[in-house]
Amino acid sequence: MKKLMIMGAGIYQVPLIKKAKEMGIYTIAVSIPGNYPGFALADQVCYENTVDYERILEVAKREQVDGIVTAGTDVAVITIGKVCDELGLTGLSFEAAKIASNKILMKEKYEEFGVRTARFRELTFADDMYEKTEGLNLPLIFKAVDSSGSRGIVRVNSREEFAAAREIVKATSRTDLYIIEEFIEGEEFGAQAFVYHGEVQFILPHGDYVFHGDTGVPIGHFAPYQLKEDVIEDAKQQLTMAVRAMGLDNCAINADFILKDDKTYVLELGGRSGATCLAELVSIYYGYDYYEKLILAALGEPVDFPQEHAVPNASMLLRSEKDGVITAIENRNEPDEDIYEIQFDYQVGDPVKKFHVGPHRIGHVITKGETLDAAVDKLNEALDRITITVE
Repeated sequence: MKKLMIMGAGIYQVPLIKKAKEMGIYTIAVSIPGNYPGFALADQVCYENTVDYERILEVAKREQVDGIVTAGTDVAVITIGKVCDELGLTGLSFEAAKIASNKILMKEKYEEFGVRTARFRELTFADDMYEKTEGLNLPLIFKAVDSSGSRGIVRVNSREEFAAAREIVKATSRTDLYIIEEFIEGEEFGAQAFVYHGEVQFILPHGDYVFHGDTGVPIGHFAPYQLKEDVIEDAKQQLTMAVRAMGLDNCAINADFILKDDKTYVLELGGRSGATCLAELVSIYYGYDYYEKLILAALGEPVDFPQEHAVPNASMLLRSEKDGVITAIENRNEPDEDIYEIQFDYQVGDPVKKFHVGPHRIGHVITKGETLDAAVDKLNEALDRITITVE
């Protein structure tokens, strides 16, 4: 029986664990202790911090794993690269993983390889940020270099906001470095892709529903993304250039873009599948189980990515407008073939947080349709029939 090490046991790794078990694969879920739903599903639990790659490498050697994978989080990407390099497994390299997990290294590679991106500055927390940002145009984005899920990212509109933004970034970062870059005024969108044995297998641009707090946080997605053909081709070209610049191979790609004047600017690429229902978006759109593809690729098995299907679909996170405890959940939706999934992450009596970043989600709704308009209409109908009371 094949052994698969799955990094993380949270809501975004649960589908990986379930699918691997369906495929007859022995699963090892790795995470720090906590109330994570994947622990109850995996064949084996390893209570380790997913960023401690030396310790997890020891476990992977001891267990003689055949593959290592994650979904929806950047936190464990460096560890995956380390284990793949040391054990000769199929996955992104340690060097590429470090670039994908560090926004400074990433941006430097983009500039070196001519990838279209925002102008930026690299700083330490001791640097004079006012002096360092001379020549950059407001508004600006302050970013921790080692964060994910929109944590440690703050938009500032004036120099008076600099100090507070730096403190937010500093509280999130595990390093002494951060970046400040120009905020590109445009339309946020993204893409899912996969690169395997040196070849980009598919690129699927998608639209983003965005919650605007300190910065834009995706709360849902839809496909297809209605763009002019030349704009789609430009986005695909920039993504492919970014993949090459970062040295990414044998991994899923989660890309964040800004569209301005019909040109795609690359914000960042992650060396893993996207969160916020993006793996499901790929599955529905192309008509196969994307989690199965992720698993097969991690095990080094032959895998193809057919693109004959094109099923429009849309998704949205369920969110709370305040901190509190769930006192009631009411779902008035009837069974419907165009409602792909309604999921509640919490139950009555559970505490939840006011939505600010992706991990504050309390569930999701995913729908599909013959057209994108039909899928979006169905999504709105389904959301209207759900009431979650938080006191």
